[in-house]
Amino acid sequence: MSIRPALPWLALALAPAAMGADAPTIDPALAGRYFKEAAQLCHADGGRLWGKSLCGPTLLVEPASRRVAANQADAEGRLRPEGGVYVGVLPTDQAIANTAVDWAGVHWTEMLWPLKEDAARRHTIMAHEAFHRVQDSLGLAAHESNNAHLDTLEGRYTLQLEWRALDAALAASIDTERRARVADALAFRAARYRRFPAAEKAETAVERNEGLAEYTGVMVGNRTPAAQVAMARWDLAWHPENDTSFVRSFAYATGPAYGLLLDRYRPGWRKAIVSGGSPARMLATALHVDMAAEPEVDKLAARYDGPALLASEHARAEARSRQMAKYQAQLVTGPVLKLPLKHMKVQFNPSNLVPLGDAGTVYPTMHVIDDWGSVTVDGGALMAPDWSQLTVAAPEGGADGSELHGKGWTMKLAAGWRLARGSRMGDWTVASEGGQ
Repeated sequence: MSIRPALPWLALALAPAAMGADAPTIDPALAGRYFKEAAQLCHADGGRLWGKSLCGPTLLVEPASRRVAANQADAEGRLRPEGGVYVGVLPTDQAIANTAVDWAGVHWTEMLWPLKEDAARRHTIMAHEAFHRVQDSLGLAAHESNNAHLDTLEGRYTLQLEWRALDAALAASIDTERRARVADALAFRAARYRRFPAAEKAETAVERNEGLAEYTGVMVGNRTPAAQVAMARWDLAWHPENDTSFVRSFAYATGPAYGLLLDRYRPGWRKAIVSGGSPARMLATALHVDMAAEPEVDKLAARYDGPALLASEHARAEARSRQMAKYQAQLVTGPVLKLPLKHMKVQFNPSNLVPLGDAGTVYPTMHVIDDWGSVTVDGGALMAPDWSQLTVAAPEGGADGSELHGKGWTMKLAAGWRLARGSRMGDWTVASEGGQ
């Protein structure tokens, strides 16, 4: 089943607190200060990293009120000047997320308000999202993939071992030690690829998108080599501790690590990667690491506290199995509402996804806008593997009216749309008035 080659409408990396959260009113003075910080970062880079400036239109959005502050005027007169910035309200047909978005005649970098108080993290996010605004023009358009293998015991185990080896490589002060730890990281990755033949293609797609974006954030958002290494190591430590799923968020950790190592061992890699390939393979080639070799992973794992990690992953797998059974009953075998996706705008948390095999991936929280209206999910929705359909539990309390709800979701139907009976007993779908 094919994945659409590019998803320009996809609103990625929604902060977990963004959905339904209250946030302080945007302070124009503080927003203006942040815009100056972003400008200083991109001017300091001067386009050296990717051969293109990251400076450009930036939009800060407060999720609860949809108020916005921008660093420039829009092309349709929807924003007004106030306090040195431009302010207004983002309409409800626009998704809210850390992403790149087209609105009011401008291609913006969009970020959620409030930004991080920690300057290093704030600057990293600024540069990360600026990359998403220019990546198409660099020849690095986003492509989606299904990394369900990273929710399995073996996939998660080898990924976390890889992260630990990469962290050791970044921490090493001696070149021979650094190279040895890189070889370990690549061995764990190669073991995963042998176990899951489709993994390399799927992981590469996300690493060329979110991985390169986070690498850009680390490089442009942090001025000194020491600060860049520190932020890359922060990514490697934060995600295993805080992400409930790695199927999409893994590249936020691998991207900066491989990027920094490539800067050391493969100068010019950023130009080469536009033509294709993965950072990991490039690094393996540069260091003459044979990823076809099959070292004893268990012996390598002992260097990185592998036995304790494996025990914790076994416990997680048992709990995950129970959760998947619940979602299977709620979103596959039970009565459901199927929502076709034609012109979707979506925002979600990439760190809590639950793959359900061939059925697709469960998004515990998300907000989706399409021709039929909008749906807010706080208890699970199933995204089809090809992103053509979203499935939620069947509606409760009747199928009439424009405001509907069911287990784990609420929905607002657009004018001219209604619910219609689905193909199975108890199932529903949506149809335009006069349609089937």
